[in-house]
Amino acid sequence: MVSAIDAHVAGCARCRQQLDVEAALDAALDRLPRQRASASLRRQLEQTLGVAPAPSPERRTSRWPSAATVVAPLLSGCLAAALVLIVGRLGSAPPAPSPALAMVDEAVNDHLRVVSSTHPTDIESGGIHQVKPWFTGRLEFSPRVTFSGDDDFPLVGGSIGYFGGRKAAVFLFKRRLHAITLLVFEPQGLAWPAGARPPGGRFDIAETTTRGFTVLLWRDGELGYALVSDVNRQDLTALALKINQE
Repeated sequence: MVSAIDAHVAGCARCRQQLDVEAALDAALDRLPRQRASASLRRQLEQTLGVAPAPSPERRTSRWPSAATVVAPLLSGCLAAALVLIVGRLGSAPPAPSPALAMVDEAVNDHLRVVSSTHPTDIESGGIHQVKPWFTGRLEFSPRVTFSGDDDFPLVGGSIGYFGGRKAAVFLFKRRLHAITLLVFEPQGLAWPAGARPPGGRFDIAETTTRGFTVLLWRDGELGYALVSDVNRQDLTALALKINQE
């Protein structure tokens, strides 16, 4: 089960970018050599902490510079270069996407999680009257979906997912070899994109294409709907109209 934090990070480009930056900094620091602190630094720490100095091992005098003398400047330079690289990446980062575009991005990520799962459905379809009651007790709302699938868009089944950090009902349809994900969720607090009403439709539908997927978003009263697939736009709109039928 995906946690609310994982669901948010998956749909938030800014958070994912911050995680990438932190991972890059960790990797840069891990690659830096670790050297023993110099004698002067140890003495300063011992005086600051008020601890007795540790006995120094006997050392032979050498005419060659110590490793700390040579490595310390290199270590400082490498660390500074790494910090400059990270700060440069942060400074050149693109602006965070708008909340509406973040919704679209999350819808695509949710679709990809469904189609890449070895068990994309928790309840196999025996028609909408078998799938829809399965959500009772698993959600705090009843998904308003009456379309039971047909020869053009067979209903495969359903499962529980997340959208915007909240639970969602997930319905999986097919169009030939294409998978189509329908997410039904409570939309309160989400920045809803503007849409237009297609011919024969009952609701305004916002349409966006990104990463090769088409996302249709609409609201029906207190519920929000996201329909996602790589099927062509005309087929996806046709399915949306069937789902919107009373």
